[in-house]
Amino acid sequence: MTNSTIFAFAAAFIVTAVLVPLMIPYLKKLKFGQTVREEGPESHKVKTGTPTMGGVAIMAAVFVAYLAFIEKNIVSAITMTVIAGFGAVGFIDDYIKVVKKRNLGLRAWQKLSGQLLFALVLVVYQYVFTDMGGGIYIPLVEKYLNMGIFYIPFAMIVVLGIVNSVNLTDGLDGLASGVTLIFMVFFVLISFVIGSRLQSVATLVSFASAVAGGCIGFLIYNKYPAKVFMGDVGSLALGGAVSALMVLSGAMIVFPILGAVFLAETLSVVIQVVSFKTRGKRVFLMSPLHHHYEEKGWKETKVVTRFYLAAAVSGLFAVAVVFI
Repeated sequence: MTNSTIFAFAAAFIVTAVLVPLMIPYLKKLKFGQTVREEGPESHKVKTGTPTMGGVAIMAAVFVAYLAFIEKNIVSAITMTVIAGFGAVGFIDDYIKVVKKRNLGLRAWQKLSGQLLFALVLVVYQYVFTDMGGGIYIPLVEKYLNMGIFYIPFAMIVVLGIVNSVNLTDGLDGLASGVTLIFMVFFVLISFVIGSRLQSVATLVSFASAVAGGCIGFLIYNKYPAKVFMGDVGSLALGGAVSALMVLSGAMIVFPILGAVFLAETLSVVIQVVSFKTRGKRVFLMSPLHHHYEEKGWKETKVVTRFYLAAAVSGLFAVAVVFI
């Protein structure tokens, strides 16, 4: 593990741990409180008014780590642009919901347009300006599958799917930040196992470490009962970080294993919507998946710890797959 990796982690942790408690009174003063959706679990009603948009601190922490300790090159610039870009889309969405008091925030086409823009920046850079081009790393055979021009639409869909899967996971105290932390830890482990076969490993590992440090610092105040929520500014920024690491490493095919919890959350929503639209019946008591377990009577802390465990198991499985 390089010094830049350790320092990036430590810097992000310190910045977040110090910045969040300074932000909370300010967010309360501005009345930047969370509005809990009516169709959500009844137990969440008590969360109304909890300060949100705390994800700004995670973004700031990663930016400080980038400026101070991460190598300045085109890969780090693209990664930071993607994180900041998706975070900015989330910030605007939060601002409209919290400050303008429009509960739905950005319209769907507006949010999608912003996400498409930064997904395009990421994918086109990878396709046009890197040696890997339209290649995707296949771990079991240790080869790259070159998709040619079809890589662009495929990778765009993957990026949007990843970003919004992280966003959907942000529904319980400490869930998205904790699962993302576990994801980043195992990404670093995988990078050390197959480092020479992944692209731009050192830079991406430093970013993963910075995001992990930011998540730990944020979890101090976001764990149950949460003193602050990250908001879309945080969840979309984290989604941008995850997608950037997957695309720029060429390891997108590993995401369904390493990011199994994120994937399960998204699939639960898709299955629920399709089932209700086609059959008029729901498969889950409520979606995303974490709400299903709440409706079954699980305590919020039990759901979160079980999802942490699932994330760790999927991470271990991903390491085993790439190690073979």
